[in-house]
Amino acid sequence: MLDILLQHTDFVVINKPAGLSVHRDQAERGLTETLAHQLGLPQVWLVHRLDKPTSGVLLLALNAQAASELAQAFANREAAKTYLALSDRKPAKKQGWIKGDMVRSRQSAWKLTRSMENPAQTRFTSQSAGTGRRLFVLQPLTGKTHQLRVAMKSIGSPIIGDTLYGGTPAERLYLHAWRLAFPFRGEVYSVEAPPGDAWPLPADG
Repeated sequence: MLDILLQHTDFVVINKPAGLSVHRDQAERGLTETLAHQLGLPQVWLVHRLDKPTSGVLLLALNAQAASELAQAFANREAAKTYLALSDRKPAKKQGWIKGDMVRSRQSAWKLTRSMENPAQTRFTSQSAGTGRRLFVLQPLTGKTHQLRVAMKSIGSPIIGDTLYGGTPAERLYLHAWRLAFPFRGEVYSVEAPPGDAWPLPADG
């Protein structure tokens, strides 16, 4: 059973587990099919996406009209997303902005460049998480593929479990979509997904 954080007549917000693809993986049932079956509905609509190894807040619409309206809010950058990430390496800077264009690198990886034609933009803060680890709070202004993973590598702190970008191997990728705020028909909804007992939380909550 998927963990439902908020259910509305037009949408639902879940806490996606790490390792579950939002799309069908070969013979596996996809997340949308699983959720539709759980809710007893013929279909649900993805409004945005999380990578398969990323856990956390995921918004899905329950009808086509709501899907269109919510997708437009994301396209207009009216949704505010906050992620948590863990690294075991000190960053080049403890807070600020990470900006730059993203280009294809090797295999399925990307890299950040110094050019600013259509830059990925991420604001971040960080703090000690004990035992050689550091907790990062990431707020992406843009929504590009692997943006946060590339951003973390670019400051010298690849995410634990992110071996594609040089992170220390682990049982999972320690990247979690922690909070999501979005407008819908005159109201703003804010949802937080608990990351689990293995995660430290920011000092300011």
